[in-house]
Amino acid sequence: MKNRTRALAVAGSAALLGTLMAAAPAPAAPAAPKVASVHGGGTVHYPYAPASHDIRFTVDAESVPWSRPLKGEGLEQGLPTDARGRVTVYHAIPEQGFTAVSEAEVDCMVTGGRTATITAVVTSSNVGEEGKRIGLSVQDGERGAPDRFGFSWGVVNLDAKPDGTAAASTVGTCMAPAPFTEVTRGGFKVTPAPLAPRPNPQP
Repeated sequence: MKNRTRALAVAGSAALLGTLMAAAPAPAAPAAPKVASVHGGGTVHYPYAPASHDIRFTVDAESVPWSRPLKGEGLEQGLPTDARGRVTVYHAIPEQGFTAVSEAEVDCMVTGGRTATITAVVTSSNVGEEGKRIGLSVQDGERGAPDRFGFSWGVVNLDAKPDGTAAASTVGTCMAPAPFTEVTRGGFKVTPAPLAPRPNPQP
């Protein structure tokens, strides 16, 4: 009787263990890498333009690391800051009855906390800026603070010549000033992400 009771207990334990194992959830799949992005639009306060001017930006950008191959040693797979998306720059000048509008294609973005720097190459413009790379910076406001924005042609990006005259400088990828203006209407959402690891070398 003892042997039979022991056998039944062992069988019951095995059945219970099998039930628990079957009910246990399967191991979770690895989470997809977080993708950095900036989305939104807003009007900015620019102290060096008359108050009547209406200056706005829209940004839709997301990271696509290692997607823009370049010629040069170590650049064949692109850069960890490669990005895609669109930027629109809108500047209404009522005194002239004119509005400058430019569209640009995002080529680079890097984030750090609630701040991002972005560059984009102008693809269409009614002020003759096609082909020019522009630099933008965005700060997502925290605890009720306003968002902030910066743009490369606003207060910086000049080269001083030996004779003391100034000349406009080119903008390199992901190069932009600090977000020096305040967003007065609208806003931007910055989703940060660490730089992506280098992919495996191509065979």
